[in-house]
Amino acid sequence: MIAEDVEKVNPDLVVCDDDGKVSTVRYEAVNAMLLNEFLKEHRTVQEQHATIAELGSAVAEQRKQIEALTAGLQWVTAQLESGKRAPGVATNN
Repeated sequence: MIAEDVEKVNPDLVVCDDDGKVSTVRYEAVNAMLLNEFLKEHRTVQEQHATIAELGSAVAEQRKQIEALTAGLQWVTAQLESGKRAPGVATNN
């Protein structure tokens, strides 16, 4: 790593000399920081997987509801086309 580039991203990860000029990267701190960031991202991914599973279940339930509504609508349409009244449906006569 180039210490000056690291300093731009996170000044705590570099060591400066007596003149305040960047001299080296604190690699032991980089490893700890990377592990911490990895763990945060891993938790985020796990939460996203759980959310995706919940959304998948909701979509499946909605699909069933849509199929039931479609079947009911097809039945009502068929009844109306055949000239019959659907049970519980009033006419405007």
